Amino acid sequence: MMQDLGQRIRFLREKKGITLNDFAKDLGVSSGYLSQLETGKTNKIELGFLEKVQKELLIFSMVPPDQEKDQISFRFNRAMQQYPDLSAIDAGTAEYLLSSFEKGLEHFLK
Repeated sequence: MMQDLGQRIRFLREKKGITLNDFAKDLGVSSGYLSQLETGKTNKIELGFLEKVQKELLIFSMVPPDQEKDQISFRFNRAMQQYPDLSAIDAGTAEYLLSSFEKGLEHFLK
């Protein structure tokens, strides 16, 4: 189980383009510890650390991921977390995406 968690952390960290060293620094742990966690060589993890990882990577949904409604909730929550990052990088694109989504909903609900 811990190895699966570590693999998921590594996958999402790399997908976001964050280096092991930078992510360890952001989380306040050594890069050696993070590497051991990602490779399943340690099974020790503190709740505070897990909360930091969750905040950074959105690893866990609060509900079982196998239910369609819960998947939608997870996706919306992830999009809401990513929106400010996109807005800081490219406010015009962020506004376009949000506006398109809103207009699409209005159009299809008519």
